[in-house]
Amino acid sequence: MTTLYISYPARAAAGDNGAACTWALLGDGGNVMQQGAGALGKLADLVAGSRKVVLLLAAADVTLLRVTVPPLTGARLKAALPNLVEEHVLGDTADCVFAVGPAQPGTAERTVAVVQRAWIEVLVKALVAQGARNVAALPAQLCLPLAPGGVSAALVNDAAGLELTLRAGPYDGMGLTLPADAAGALQAVRALAGEAPVTLYVPAAQRPQFETLATAVPGIALEDDHWAHRIAAARAVQLDLATGIASASGARAQAWRRWRWPLRVAVLAVLVNIVAVNVEWLRMKQEADAVRLSMVQIFRAAYPNEKVLLDPAAQMRSNLARARAAGGGVAPDEFTALAAAFGEALQALPRRDVIASLDYRDRALTIKLKPNTVDGGALAQVQAALTPRGLALTETGAGVWQLRAGGR
Repeated sequence: MTTLYISYPARAAAGDNGAACTWALLGDGGNVMQQGAGALGKLADLVAGSRKVVLLLAAADVTLLRVTVPPLTGARLKAALPNLVEEHVLGDTADCVFAVGPAQPGTAERTVAVVQRAWIEVLVKALVAQGARNVAALPAQLCLPLAPGGVSAALVNDAAGLELTLRAGPYDGMGLTLPADAAGALQAVRALAGEAPVTLYVPAAQRPQFETLATAVPGIALEDDHWAHRIAAARAVQLDLATGIASASGARAQAWRRWRWPLRVAVLAVLVNIVAVNVEWLRMKQEADAVRLSMVQIFRAAYPNEKVLLDPAAQMRSNLARARAAGGGVAPDEFTALAAAFGEALQALPRRDVIASLDYRDRALTIKLKPNTVDGGALAQVQAALTPRGLALTETGAGVWQLRAGGR
């Protein structure tokens, strides 16, 4: 996945209709794949296709403050920031977005970045509307190479004149919009840097002009301005202004929009399965109703005088048993039939006085044997005698057998 870096001009140059911004598309290997310039609203394909969008806010629009911060973290620090910077901010702190830099060893002071809420929300919302999934907003003054013992600066032409970006430390920098006067801009850089040496980054096409003018301003070394050193510096910045606005959550919501169709397909698949299950249930219910109707018709034809019909199969078995008993017949699962069959099967054993008790329940005969009267092979011998009669003998416990008609 790629990362899109966008450098947006100062608000003074953008005006109400926006302005052209420069951009660079970074590959996974850290190489600049593409770069160019254009209106922010025309970058939809690049924005939507990038894993992350990093917006470099003009230094003139972001104020970096050094504030003594108590040892707070998370939501408590976020809630305390407006009160901590209130005396340094003109206007209402509710109209601003804050981001605090990392703690520095040996000091309680931390850098707090301040930007106007209305301005950054417009930019972040524009990116989210174009499909951005993850947006970060960094102060441009911290995206210049850090010059140990010196100052880094950049001058870029925009619609309002010359945009000056200056970095004096890891989390120390500022920005100004200057008139379109290269000589005056060099003097301003020299004045803001004090006695420190300055590395000034300018567009390659304008470097000859600045080299001629820089001879009159001591302590300024010129370098070509390009995306590689800005991106390298931006990667080390731990100060993201996009996390302080509600619109940043819209980027996460935008990510869910990519799942709309997969979710719809999943819901449709669930509905199809639910419909299929209900159709199958209706089919089986219809079959069951048809079978029950057939059973009722057969029962009514055999017993037309039966008034109450609850379970045709059970009532049919009961009526057949009564009829068999009335005719002198005995059902194979009645007590008499089971006990007689078991008694005859005992003839296969050496001893026949093995029964301690008999219990008939639920159409099954439970036989409790006397202790130490049968050996391990006795069960198999009795089973062999009962199987041809359609009876099943099983051992349900130590010294306990159960006899019932097969298949019941």
